[in-house]
Amino acid sequence: MILLQVLIFNNIQVSGYINPQVYIFFILVLPVNIKGSVLLLLAFGMGLILDTFADSLAIHALSSLFMALFRPAILRIFSDNLDPEDMASPSYYNIGTISLFLYSLILVLIHHSTLFFLELFRFDELFQTLSRALISSGLTILFIMVAFAFTGRSGD
Repeated sequence: MILLQVLIFNNIQVSGYINPQVYIFFILVLPVNIKGSVLLLLAFGMGLILDTFADSLAIHALSSLFMALFRPAILRIFSDNLDPEDMASPSYYNIGTISLFLYSLILVLIHHSTLFFLELFRFDELFQTLSRALISSGLTILFIMVAFAFTGRSGD
């Protein structure tokens, strides 16, 4: 995921400042019953590696960590009637298309809002930052939903 992000997706620019952050797909597809500490460590590590390539002062690490903090609660909302032992990771087949879309959308919005506000680190351009986060989230969700379609029947 990091190689795809660094080599391909970081080079996709819309209007000069909007680009998809599909590396977070990795966090979305982690196993449902993963320990919280492992989830946070993996998310932070992946973000930190991307920060190293992008020279971005840990904003990806913090945004990924923040997203991972909310993942268990958001996942519970959209898969409340499923047994974690029956579901390796979220997919179209085990939580449904709408639930998968909403689960992904909420977490992507959390990630992107955090990322763009940390990048700007001021609120005087609030509308521009929010619009950038929303548009980038839309582009990211498009790629993520396609990626979910290729993850296979069990979501592995």
